[in-house]
Amino acid sequence: MDAIEAVGFHCDGRVLALNSYENRVYQVGIEDGAPLVAKFYRPARWTDAAIREEHAFSGELAAQEIPVVAPLVRDGISLHIHHGFRYAIFPRRGGRWPELGTRDEREWVGRFLGRIHAVGRAARFYERTRLSIEDLGVKARDFVLDGDWMPDYLATKYADLTDELLNEIEARAHDWGGAAVGRILGDCHRGNILWTDLGPHFVDLDDCLTGPAIQDLWMLLAGGPQEMRTELNDLLKGYEQFQAFDRSEIALIEPLRALRMIHYSGWLARRWHDPAFPQAFPWFAEPRYWEEHYRSLEEQLAAVTGPALEL
Repeated sequence: MDAIEAVGFHCDGRVLALNSYENRVYQVGIEDGAPLVAKFYRPARWTDAAIREEHAFSGELAAQEIPVVAPLVRDGISLHIHHGFRYAIFPRRGGRWPELGTRDEREWVGRFLGRIHAVGRAARFYERTRLSIEDLGVKARDFVLDGDWMPDYLATKYADLTDELLNEIEARAHDWGGAAVGRILGDCHRGNILWTDLGPHFVDLDDCLTGPAIQDLWMLLAGGPQEMRTELNDLLKGYEQFQAFDRSEIALIEPLRALRMIHYSGWLARRWHDPAFPQAFPWFAEPRYWEEHYRSLEEQLAAVTGPALEL
């Protein structure tokens, strides 16, 4: 509340912690006004310049009337510091997670992403990261293997399997197959989209980076090949009203899924010192998790080496 009041708002004493693991996010009640959302950035994760670039991208999208929740700017500043902690303040926007169960909903989200990517291609990031096999896969896998996370009987098998999987990913997704890259959301799953009667809006650009367009599409797909084919067709029908899409990027879906699976375990391992993580993910330290993770990676290796999804 002190941090909020330091930039000119008057709090009414109501504070609600919101679901966020990477940062700390709170809804804060404001006297004579709607509540605000304060996001306190995890120390040392991003540079100040990278955070400001995220905010600037949000502002560009909002200026084009694209429904993203951009940080509030006070006296020309969007990134604030209080007692050494960096934070930003956002208007509160409600909504529900999208089911994407109908063609109309999928086309709507596709139009939304097409507009975002059209703005994204109009300029470039200088401070944000680039999507890479090295960061998502190799470094995450190595961090896991360097720690005491999995049972001894599985460690060598895991190393061999991930070696093979990363080699197959490199063979199929090196330089993203030559696909054009641009500024994208980076972590476009349904939990970062809220839906109201006015349609979808995106609530968190914390992972925006430079990468291929398919990275913002594939996480919205679910089910088997036929279901994914239908869903992707619908997304692209909306998307291509605003931005061209290179169909060759579809071959990147399974390599990207494999990288996300490897990265997820690495992310949990890197954050295990944070008290919130053992409390929220107690199963991570159990042998059963690693056995299931290993089997999932075996199945994903077959998906990566198998035929790509075709529309």
